[in-house]
Amino acid sequence: MSVLMVSGTGTEIGKTVVTAAVAAVAVASGRSVAVLKPAQTGVAPGEPGDVLEVRRLAGETVTGLELARFPDPLAPDTAARRAGLTPVRPEQIAEAAEKLATEHDLVLVEGAGGLLVRFDDRGATLADAARLLGAPVLVVAPAGLGTLNSTALTSEALRTRGLKCLGVVVGSMPAEPDLAARCNLDDLPVAADAPLLGAVPAGAGALAPAEFRARAASWLTAELGGNRTAD
Repeated sequence: MSVLMVSGTGTEIGKTVVTAAVAAVAVASGRSVAVLKPAQTGVAPGEPGDVLEVRRLAGETVTGLELARFPDPLAPDTAARRAGLTPVRPEQIAEAAEKLATEHDLVLVEGAGGLLVRFDDRGATLADAARLLGAPVLVVAPAGLGTLNSTALTSEALRTRGLKCLGVVVGSMPAEPDLAARCNLDDLPVAADAPLLGAVPAGAGALAPAEFRARAASWLTAELGGNRTAD
């Protein structure tokens, strides 16, 4: 698994923190890691984006690459059009990821929003880049009510495109989960038809980087390099 796509069932659900946790665990095991953000939206030039956040949390040995940045907090295609800038094509994503993979043990490609968010005027999505790369997709999902439906839809979209869903990680698990969140730990693998590979606690991104790195393995299962056991 040299290239892993990190997508989600929606936006603001913890993709960046999950990406950082996977990167931190890989670095701790001695692997070289790169993180690729094809399109950063909602961030002005010079402001820190998701790549910088992953490197802050996982460590500066992680290589970071951002292909494009659009200031409006919108889908990449819409944000590029409004800014009068060239959109990012799946071929560019695949080419950049393949180059990084020649120099690193693991390349994490973090998408924008959900799996089928449009990147360009042709309707290309992160799924198209995953197909070009032949890469598995890690799905990040929220913990609470409604997540089973969005996770099932994302998984179905992957299957219909012949893509592998590596598994699901809960992006922000409450310290005191309600009934839905507790039940979803058992039900998410059924909805995704793929294993639950971790649950990152809410607020993990606010931890000091050293503590984040020390705890990351406990949030992820062995398939992602961690030591988390079933709840």
